Amino acid sequence: MTATKKAAQRAYFISDAHLGANLPYPAHREQTLVDFLTLIREDADQLFILGDLFDFWVEYRHAIRPDYFNVLYTLKALVQEGVQVHYIAGNHDFALGNFLPDHIGIRVHPNSWEMTHGRHRIYLTHGDGLIAADSGYRILKKFLRNPFLQNGYRLIHPDIGVGLASFFSRLSRGRNRHKGPKFGPGHYRQAAWSLAENGFDMVLMGHTHHPEIFHRQGKIYCNTGNWIEAFTYASLTSDTLRLWRYRPGQSPVEIPPETDT
Repeated sequence: MTATKKAAQRAYFISDAHLGANLPYPAHREQTLVDFLTLIREDADQLFILGDLFDFWVEYRHAIRPDYFNVLYTLKALVQEGVQVHYIAGNHDFALGNFLPDHIGIRVHPNSWEMTHGRHRIYLTHGDGLIAADSGYRILKKFLRNPFLQNGYRLIHPDIGVGLASFFSRLSRGRNRHKGPKFGPGHYRQAAWSLAENGFDMVLMGHTHHPEIFHRQGKIYCNTGNWIEAFTYASLTSDTLRLWRYRPGQSPVEIPPETDT
């Protein structure tokens, strides 16, 4: 039976761990994430995963990647402790199906999601396709999220399908590494301010892997960064949204907010 928290305490936000990717970063990053998720059980009321927790998610009926087990088990333990876990799909985990809600207890949101926390109206998104000028990706996104095409891909044996997906993921990362991303953090920040003008007090996203928090005319934009090498997360109490850098075995370091004019 799932436990129930007696009162709301704190919400946490993370994104972009890209678990399963073969990256030239600390080999302990998965364990670092598990340690963090275990730690927040002490005071978390909600956890929001803002996309790309996994480098690629293909949901086969009878197969789950073994290198995801530790994190999935830890998320299940969070849910059993009464923490509400929400997952906003990103551009690497767009094919989320019924496994996470049915077997882990995670609430999956295929696109952006709006929420209220205390007196704050908040917009949550991974961030992919948010920029209007990114027309090429917006078209690609419609194909990637097409249920018919996703079901067709699942007909490929997992050993081939997962390997093929990992290949294209590495190819995309290599292109961004050599040429640089088409749109930088500033472009996504401006897109966030446009969302804030529609009545949101806070806009949170991932995708850029660049942790930052900005205040502007009473509004807040926060990018949660990544769990590849930055190990950053946001926390929200009834009054304050703050951005942190997690340090295993040490106190976290706050990333101070900046003012955007």
